[in-house]
Amino acid sequence: MNTRGFRTLPGIGTVLRLSAVAICLSASALFGAGVGDALDEGDAGNVAAAEAQKEIEQVSDEAEKMLTEYRRTLQEIDSIRLYNDQLEDVVASQKVEISDLETQIKDIDNVERKLGPLMAQMIDVLERFVELDVPFLAEERSKRMAALRDMMKRSDVSLSEKYRRLMEAYQVENEYGRTIESYKGTLDAFGSSRTVDFLRVGRIALVYQTVDMEESGRWDPESKTWVVLDDGYRRSIRQGIRMANKRTAPDLVMVPVAAPETVQ
Repeated sequence: MNTRGFRTLPGIGTVLRLSAVAICLSASALFGAGVGDALDEGDAGNVAAAEAQKEIEQVSDEAEKMLTEYRRTLQEIDSIRLYNDQLEDVVASQKVEISDLETQIKDIDNVERKLGPLMAQMIDVLERFVELDVPFLAEERSKRMAALRDMMKRSDVSLSEKYRRLMEAYQVENEYGRTIESYKGTLDAFGSSRTVDFLRVGRIALVYQTVDMEESGRWDPESKTWVVLDDGYRRSIRQGIRMANKRTAPDLVMVPVAAPETVQ
């Protein structure tokens, strides 16, 4: 073998060494690139994990809010149920009251049907009494009776008001029997009409006296006429008129009265 020929190939070893170095460098480069990629992927994972955590926290907050809202809703429902139970009790009580009122209304209707004719009869009795009574304040009392009859026909006046007015009229007539009164009026008697002073002493005496005090008279319940009195009553009648008008202190006066047995 020619050794010289063999020595002429010294570059092969160098080439081999360079190739090994290149391979190592390539491997290192590849390893470095892999580590970088791994680090990048780790950072991306951390970011994703942080975002996921953030989403979890948001979901948790939302769930907490929903739970709080749910509990509040349950409390409101309980309150509404309690309120509804109270309303049911109120409604039940009102139904009982309505039933009672309906019964009372029916009773009122029955009372109205009975009280209407009764009040009409009471007016007839009172009017007849006024006609037969001593004829004092004739115009005033006649107007009162006419007003009562007109009122009974009116639909805009309640039954209770009609009854009140009727009782008031009875009370007025009752008071006449316990009071003394003097008033000016027209005397239609003896063929003429004159303005005179009337003196009423309860219902036991009704007398008159002319303004000039020249004539005095009394109502005679037996004959239903006016009778002229003698001059003996002139002063006492004038004194009675002054007492009734509160112009002098109360005192005893002498007035003519009909004997009880002659009153019809």
